[in-house]
Amino acid sequence: MKSLLVCLVAGVCMSGCAMVSAPVTGIISTSVKAPLSATSNAQGSKEGTSICKSIFGLFAYGDCSIEAAVIDGQISEISTIDAKSFSILGIYSSYTTIVTGE
Repeated sequence: MKSLLVCLVAGVCMSGCAMVSAPVTGIISTSVKAPLSATSNAQGSKEGTSICKSIFGLFAYGDCSIEAAVIDGQISEISTIDAKSFSILGIYSSYTTIVTGE
């Protein structure tokens, strides 16, 4: 009975229930920041973020759009757009859009 429970828990953890989009992923955890886009505008001093989250792959919520990050940072000219992905054991994951500019 104990081995069945261990197999069930391992299967759930490895199934990727709350996996997040990233250039590379880990089974146990993922914490990656990657570039999405850049413009010819000079590097700005402002930064805005927007976040989406998922729990067990069952509940997903948030607004991780570029528009939400621009509003958060009060940015009028975008310099760069990056993304940060985080996941732990397929239980919790988040995706953050990071916009810099002026």
